[in-house]
Amino acid sequence: MSKDKTLKDILDRKAVAVIRAKDPQKLKTIIDSIAAGGITVMEITMTVPNAISLIEKMSAEVDSNIIIGVGSVLNRKTAEDAIKAGARYVVSPILKEEVVKAAQDKDVPVMPGCFTPTEIQTAYEYGADIIKVFPADIVGMAFFKAILAPMPHLKLMPTGGVTLTNAGDWIKAGACAVGLGGALLDNKAIEAGNFGKLTENARTIMNSINSL
Repeated sequence: MSKDKTLKDILDRKAVAVIRAKDPQKLKTIIDSIAAGGITVMEITMTVPNAISLIEKMSAEVDSNIIIGVGSVLNRKTAEDAIKAGARYVVSPILKEEVVKAAQDKDVPVMPGCFTPTEIQTAYEYGADIIKVFPADIVGMAFFKAILAPMPHLKLMPTGGVTLTNAGDWIKAGACAVGLGGALLDNKAIEAGNFGKLTENARTIMNSINSL
């Protein structure tokens, strides 16, 4: 699938599930449960044990409508390895030009993490497709409005600070999409095998977004 199509799908769907699963054996069930609730963009972070092989496995096994990407990428080699394994987009918690360039070279969308106006604009100039504002709970929604007023060309996505019920508010504040980890993936429910809770959480998030 082309970079443009993947990027359009992410922007259209507006929610990215950030998956830091403690038990890789449950990953497929976690992904399927979240997708059942309407969130179909999945970021498998490099903090998940054997993340690269799991990206390859999930890319082959999940429904074709689900977009698998890689998160917590800190260097070029990790980005390249994940893309080779099937990751369709790359997310980083930091701004590092080599990560942006690695994704560009492989023609996949890239979302570096930034915190300040200068970092955000620098990421845009490097060629970032979406800029992940992280941790977004520190700066809040007012920050998005303030940044976008002088720089409306930016596509910003908050990660951190997005809850089950305020996802729509972030979009209203100017975010192009939202990233959710802990708010979506209820660890107690996962440990108890209550994957229906993940479906319920995903549905609540999408209702918040779709209510705009």
